[in-house]
Amino acid sequence: MKEFSQFMTENSEEIVSLAANDNINLSFIPPYSPHFGGLWEAGVKSCKHHLRRAVGNSHLTYEEFSTVLAQIEAVLNSRPIHPMSADPNDLRPLSPGHFLIGRPLTAPACSDLTATASHRLTRYDRVEQIRQQFWQRWSKEYISELQTRTKWKTDKEDIVPNTLVLIKEDNLPPLKWRLGRAQQTFPGKDGISRVANLKTATGIIQRAYSKICPLLHNAEDYNESLTTHIS
Repeated sequence: MKEFSQFMTENSEEIVSLAANDNINLSFIPPYSPHFGGLWEAGVKSCKHHLRRAVGNSHLTYEEFSTVLAQIEAVLNSRPIHPMSADPNDLRPLSPGHFLIGRPLTAPACSDLTATASHRLTRYDRVEQIRQQFWQRWSKEYISELQTRTKWKTDKEDIVPNTLVLIKEDNLPPLKWRLGRAQQTFPGKDGISRVANLKTATGIIQRAYSKICPLLHNAEDYNESLTTHIS
């Protein structure tokens, strides 16, 4: 933090000039007021909540804990936030990882350790277990929140064809998100659709609306998501 503060002080004029040229407006929140942060502070709160429960009473060394934090950082930055393109055959989502390294974040395949007793694990496997337990808890919460943000405002709103959706799946490994493109919806007797056919990387599947959530695809949805979190 000291190095960052020194960098900002020494280059403040250059930073302000660059921001002015690109029409960037810097807005700072008051000290000791994290609730002013809105969406990103809600993400920090969620991360801390699940991290405490995944670590539990484990006593980790500095290296082990820093490894856990780096792995959790990768989990958070792997989340899909927007379709990569409007191409109906393109199932790739845009994620924070694209802004960091220019491509999706990946992780090597590991055995499922979530249900294994911690005292039977090596130190390495215990760190991996914490990562898997954090992923299991946090990914479910993220999908649920995404469903809340993208819920229909009226009964007439529906999933339009080629919408990129995130599919709820149990037991997916860390950093693995299943996505699909909506192809067809099936209205019920009341005229409201509750089931859709989805095109995925492995073929066509059918899911209820409760098991899918559309990714944000325009500024209106994003602004609504901010309002939902801040309120």
